[in-house]
Amino acid sequence: MAINPADLFRVRSAAETFNANHPKLIPFFGAVKNKAMTPGSVIEISVTDEAGERIETNLKVQESDLELIRLLMEIGAKG
Repeated sequence: MAINPADLFRVRSAAETFNANHPKLIPFFGAVKNKAMTPGSVIEISVTDEAGERIETNLKVQESDLELIRLLMEIGAKG
């Protein structure tokens, strides 16, 4: 599967905007990557909409997940 360079540019632009809007997220992952981000750790995610309804989930980190997290951190550091 070929990756369209224009799509990569759009992803990079969107990531830069996301990072500008949420500047604490990348440093947060940086703070936990060597301490808490290990196989067996649990990541919990919740979203509360404007009406106050909360949806939440969690996932147990696997070794294969860590590679994706490392890759995203590298990309974020370059952006």
